[in-house]
Amino acid sequence: MKFKPANNIQDLQYFGEFGGVNPSISDSSTYTFLSAKTMFDTFEGNADGCYLYSRHSSPSNLYLGEALAAMEDTETATVTASGMGAITPVLMQLCGAGEHIVSSRTIYGGTYAFLKNFTPRLGIDTTFVNITKLDVVEAAITPKTKVLYCESVSNPLLEVADISGLAKLAKRYNLKLVVDNTFSPLSISPSKLGADIVIHSLTKFINGSSDTVGGVVCGTQEFIDQLRNVNDGAAMLLGSTMDSLRSASVLKNLRTLHIRMQQHSHNANFLAKKFEDDGLKTVYPGLASHPSHVLFKSMMNDKYGFGGMLTIDVGSLDKANALMELMQERNLGYLAVSLGFYKTLFSAPGSSTSSEIPEDEQAEMGLSDGLIRFSIGLDADIERTYDMMKTYMLELNILKPELV
Repeated sequence: MKFKPANNIQDLQYFGEFGGVNPSISDSSTYTFLSAKTMFDTFEGNADGCYLYSRHSSPSNLYLGEALAAMEDTETATVTASGMGAITPVLMQLCGAGEHIVSSRTIYGGTYAFLKNFTPRLGIDTTFVNITKLDVVEAAITPKTKVLYCESVSNPLLEVADISGLAKLAKRYNLKLVVDNTFSPLSISPSKLGADIVIHSLTKFINGSSDTVGGVVCGTQEFIDQLRNVNDGAAMLLGSTMDSLRSASVLKNLRTLHIRMQQHSHNANFLAKKFEDDGLKTVYPGLASHPSHVLFKSMMNDKYGFGGMLTIDVGSLDKANALMELMQERNLGYLAVSLGFYKTLFSAPGSSTSSEIPEDEQAEMGLSDGLIRFSIGLDADIERTYDMMKTYMLELNILKPELV
């Protein structure tokens, strides 16, 4: 039977301690024991179902982790206080001084800054490559390489990783393939394609209401146990713990993710086709013109679409800023970073979410000043949204009347 990730979430059953349809929130930082022996066993990791301290784990965090592991089809998962709080301990757990990472060149700016500027202080070096070219990726692998790192759909250029191809490389060279799947939850299931570890920023589509920051690491029980080890686990010792109240909130929102992703994808696909027909330089994996359209289609789970992210290039930063300000002024969306909100969010990534990447490297990877990244919202009338956006683009001479 074909894997259907939303079913795995739906089939989980949790009851609150008083029979509530939602699990009870564990609003405690520490837990009591009936015996000193049980406390000792719990601290040593030998007492299933017992809790010691919420930085280690809590019922609320485990409920959410179980649901996300089910979604990604991994053995288990651990939730964290942010997306970066998931990415950084994973890479530090897998790599030590003198070791090496091969990473996609187009990744979230915070991840880029961590790999480019911070991990060298720990003796860990990174080679950034065009992740869409498997021969280039393979050429970058050295005897010291421990990790291949990529995003399923890259931020902000929407390059698509060949996860199956990368997984074969990782297996051949005994590496771990770590995939950030933030842009494509449900649409792509990296673990089914061979990824060892799957990461999300829960802040984005999974939570969907822009009121919570969180992250998750999905992987094998062995690896998650390593992350949580009290002696040398990076997630445990760095302390990027998610709050139980926030875990409960994300879990509730997760249950509607399948509905939301269908609408995000439907709306983004509609706009991308219209923008391309209007002559705008448009990048969206659902367009036949996207270099990896066929690859995405071969990896995707049916009905969740190609995601809610698209980019257009309006030619200059001045035009990009003018359009975004006008769209916000007329309540078409918000000039804001992040993604996955019910309203459309837009930003110029070169001067915001990817500003950590030097300008020469932005130019080399194709990140232009006029690029606008859109997280398309849940608009019920996407035709009206398009008509309004088209009007604003004509008003600002981004579109020429004679060409439309």
